[in-house]
Order: sequence, then C-alpha cells, then structure tokens
Amino acid sequence: MAHGDTEVTRDDVTGVSISPPVPIISATDGDADTKRGPNSERGSAMDVDKMLAHAGDFGRYQYLLMLLFSVINILSTFDYFGQLFIFVKPEYWCHLPELAHLPRGDVRRIWSPPQDASCSRYDTNLTTVGLVNGTPDWRGTNWTLRACDSGWDYNLTDGYRSIISELHWVCDDSWKPAVAQSMFFVGSVLGSLGLGVMSDHVGRLPVLILANMLALAGNVATVFTSGLPEFAFCRMVTGLATDNNFVMMYIIVLEYMRPDRRTLGLNLCIGVFHTLACIAVPWVAIWAGYWRLFLLMITLPNIVVPGFYFCVPESASWLLSKGRVQQALKCFRRVAAFNGRTLPPEVIQTFERSAKLSVPQGTGNLLGLFRTPRLRRKTCILIFKSMVLTLCFDAISRNVDGLGYSPFVMFSMTSLTKFPASLVILLLQDRLGRKAMASGSLLMSGVFTIASGLVIAFVGAKSVPMVTAALAVVGRFGVNIAYSSGAQYAAELIPTEVRGQGVSAIHMVGYAATFFSSHILYLVSIPKFGPFSFIASGVGLSPLYCGHFWPIVPAPDDR
Repeated sequence: MAHGDTEVTRDDVTGVSISPPVPIISATDGDADTKRGPNSERGSAMDVDKMLAHAGDFGRYQYLLMLLFSVINILSTFDYFGQLFIFVKPEYWCHLPELAHLPRGDVRRIWSPPQDASCSRYDTNLTTVGLVNGTPDWRGTNWTLRACDSGWDYNLTDGYRSIISELHWVCDDSWKPAVAQSMFFVGSVLGSLGLGVMSDHVGRLPVLILANMLALAGNVATVFTSGLPEFAFCRMVTGLATDNNFVMMYIIVLEYMRPDRRTLGLNLCIGVFHTLACIAVPWVAIWAGYWRLFLLMITLPNIVVPGFYFCVPESASWLLSKGRVQQALKCFRRVAAFNGRTLPPEVIQTFERSAKLSVPQGTGNLLGLFRTPRLRRKTCILIFKSMVLTLCFDAISRNVDGLGYSPFVMFSMTSLTKFPASLVILLLQDRLGRKAMASGSLLMSGVFTIASGLVIAFVGAKSVPMVTAALAVVGRFGVNIAYSSGAQYAAELIPTEVRGQGVSAIHMVGYAATFFSSHILYLVSIPKFGPFSFIASGVGLSPLYCGHFWPIVPAPDDR
C-alpha cells in the first residue's frame, strides 16, 4: 500500500448505495466482519455475527427475508425501468381532416410529404388534387409545406398508447419527454442524499417503507396529470424513492445472513428476480395497452411494503450504534423463534456486556476524502467512474427505439444479458480484478455500441434488424458487467470513517450525470447517429482513461 493511503477493509457494504442494475457481491464481501473493531457503526460486529449464529443464520427466517427481498427486487425494477414505457414513441404523421374518409395507411403513404411526413403537410386542400393511376396528380399544385395544424395520427407500437401519443408530445413539443424524464433523476439525487441521511437517524426499515410509499404516491399522482409541469413534479416525487427503495432491504438481508451464504443468497435473488422483472415489464405494458393503466399496475403492488414492518427486523447494527441494545435483542429473539431456536441466557448476557462496552465512533467529514494526494486522486477517479458508468448504463438501457424491432421486444432481448453478466462477475471478477473487468467490459460495450451506430447510420436498422439487435444486446451485456463490477469500487476504496457518506455522495453524482441521459437520446431527432456516437464515445473512450488511472483493489488474499 502506497504511503499516504488509508487502509480500507473490503467488507463494509452497509453504506453501499445500489440501484438497478445492482452490483454483484464478491465472495469476500461481508466475510471479514471480524476485522472490524467495535467502534464502527456495526458496533459489535463480532457479537452480532455470534448472536446470529445462535439465532440461526441460514434457516427459515433467512429464506423469508430472501423471498421478501425478491419482491423488493421486482418492485424497484418496475419503478426504475417502467418509466421507459411511459414514453414509447410510435410512428406518427399529420392528421389530414379532409381525407379522414380514406384509410390511414393510404393517407400516410400517398398524401404526406415524404421528406417530413411527421411534422408537416402540403399547404393545399388535398381534395382538389386528382389521382392518376392511384397516384396524386401534383401538376399545378402548391408544393409548399406547412406545420401540422390538425393534430397527428399514430401507428401505435403493439397497440400501446403512451403519453406521447395522448398529449401529442411530438414535433415542436418533442423536448417535453426528455425534460420529464430528467426530473425523475433530479428526485433521485435529492432522495439518495435525503433518505440516506434519514436512515442514519430513524433506521433502515422506516426508510425502506417510506421510499416505497413515495414511489407509490408519485406514480399514482402521475396517472392523474394532464400537462408537463404537474407531470414533471410527480416524476420527481417518484424519483425520490430510487435507490433507497431497494438498498435498505439489501442491507437488512445481508446483515441477517451467514457471511459465507451472502454471495449466493443475495445474488440469486438479484440475478433471477431483477432479470425476470426487466424481461416482464414491457409485456405488462403491452397487456395494459395504456400508459396510465400500466403505471397503476406496476406501482399498486407497492402497497404490500408497509406489511414488511411486521416481519422484517430493523438493522441490529444500527440499533446497537444508537445504544438500543434491548431492541436489537428483540430482533434476534424473533429470528431465533422463527428458526425454532432459543437464545441461551448466558449468550444474551455476554452480548449485553459487549454492547455496553462498544463506544460509537465519530463520523468523519467528507472533506477527509481530499486530505492526501492519493485520496484526492482516488476520489476524483471514483466520481468520474460513477458518472460515466451510470450515464452509459442508463442511456444504453433506454435506447431501444429505431433498432429494427419493437422497443418492447428489444428491451426484453437486451435484459436477457443481466443474468449472464452476473454469472461472469461471480466467476471472473476475483480472478481478473475489478480494474480489468470494468475497463475491459466497458471497452467492449463501446466497440459494439459504435458498430451499432455505424450500421444504423449507413445501412439502416430496418435493412439488417438482426445485426443491429445483436450489436445492441452485446453492448448492453458489456455495460451491465462494467456497471456491476465498478459499483464495488467506492465501498472498497473509501476510508471506513466516511464510507457511508462518501459512497452516497459518489452515487449521487452518478445520478446527477444520468440527468442528461434522456437529453442524449433526444438527439435522435437531429441525426439518427447522434445518440449512438455520443454514448459510444463515452463508453468507448472512458476505459482508456479509467483503465490507466483507476486504482487497483487488493486481491482477496491481499496479494
């Protein structure tokens, strides 16, 4: 370890802030509880693990927590990715009232200007134009164009009616969906910081419930909006829940599970149910057929989360950090009773004595991340990493239009890469290291994203849909690996005394960068290659920077 570095253990994951796709836990995460002194937030980490061993650390109660954690995975995935299908953009063209008696397909094919059928029409009364062999006779007709002034007709994608077709957010109003989606990430930044601080004061379980209720309230309120200001505000309220509606349950389940089973147990829930939810969400939208009904269908199940209060324990480590020893004991007794065990009186007495000797450590200041040249370098790299990975992941995940297939089909196809990406990380990350894994997979994603953009720009997605779809799938596979692998960096490199605040701050910066995701994709209305070139440049070039400058995390055996 270089001079000036602060030694950091690799297992303190309780401060990690995670959002879809959640990072995969390496086999060493959480296994080194015995390395922590008694003065961290998880004050009596040794005693917590011993108490858990007596209460049952992988029994029926842990299976219940894993089941409830799987429910949270589904709900949080629906909340995060469901918003993508609010804004599905169908094919559209000017409504021509004088030709309302004709089939819409004929109006679009014959009577609309080929150069700009979406936003303009011929500036003439089309009923005066004759037909010659089924083709309009334009001789002597005014060929000038004017903007659509009677609304638009839509060829709904798979019959699904989005907010774009309902409120006509097209042409001169095509910027509105990008602004509305950006407000979601404004809420994410505020919620990640505010609810994260709140969880240190009132506990993990109340914040878990509050975050999911904010998602419920924001989505339900969104259903009743009819204009951009109120819609954007409701999306911001929904965004407040992002991250904390998942990570608080993640922390609780991790703490009440045997360390050597955490990798398998948590990643099984994440890899399977997060992937299934991603695959299912577009088909829920098609089944609903209407964005308001779809939003209700994916958010009303959140109403079950307050019931978690009666079956999910509060974080014992947090309770001990607040001196609430008896409440922590009550949680362990509940675990023991569900697992068919009884805590021996001598174990309880030993635990109480140990808890009384534990003195909470003062919380460091975030400025401590900049106190040495090495830490300043690491912090700046982590900030850059978070911004690049979060932005690229979100933009590539959202970019499912114009690839030759229905956006619903494309999203499901690319979501199939999530589970294989999880397996790759579990099998190779500790062998190759985070630096090689994150940089290499990000570079791979950049190469395939650039290739996809080139094919669309010079060949056309509709000409070779299978090629563009395959390139998009591989691109998302790479960015899934990069995001999940790179997500552990902050928890492993930030000093323990400011780890919770540091990880939250770095993750918040990532959300702030994601604010621009929808605006980058909006460039599709300028040239088609726009978003691909921008995203691919970031994805493709950042590994060249990160691969050289990212600090190396010690291997599990400290080599």
